[in-house]
Amino acid sequence: MFGPLPTNFFLTCGFGEASTELNAFDAALLRAGIGDTNLIRMSSILPPGARQVEGFRFPRGSFVPLAYGELTCSEPGTVISAAVAVGIPVDPAQAGLIMEHTTKGAPAACEDRARAMVAEGMEKIRGVAIHEIKSISASHTVLTVGAVFAAVVLCP
Repeated sequence: MFGPLPTNFFLTCGFGEASTELNAFDAALLRAGIGDTNLIRMSSILPPGARQVEGFRFPRGSFVPLAYGELTCSEPGTVISAAVAVGIPVDPAQAGLIMEHTTKGAPAACEDRARAMVAEGMEKIRGVAIHEIKSISASHTVLTVGAVFAAVVLCP
């Protein structure tokens, strides 16, 4: 195991606009409140018993585990969206599930798709009853080069 098992999580999202895709992505991370951290992209499992918090202020340079969806685009006028959803199991001893989805298009459909993927992954694939599904999304109309980002972030 890599360090202690996180006990909390939060959902965050952002969008950015810049002259390059990497700079637009960085701007989206800053807007989401995690731009000065080192992201550790994880697969999509929420630790058993993890509780949602409003946010967490990580020290700059922290290694931060998260599941995320991101999309960059350099087609002006294009609407881009990113969403994440997390399924909270009825039984707190069970692990939850996180799914991400990105698309060129409106955020509502993007978020709906992420939520449907959580439902399928938990109930149909794992046989785990869902207490609740939480989700968040970001959307942006590209001016020059845009990015969207949505994440479930694990924290102490």
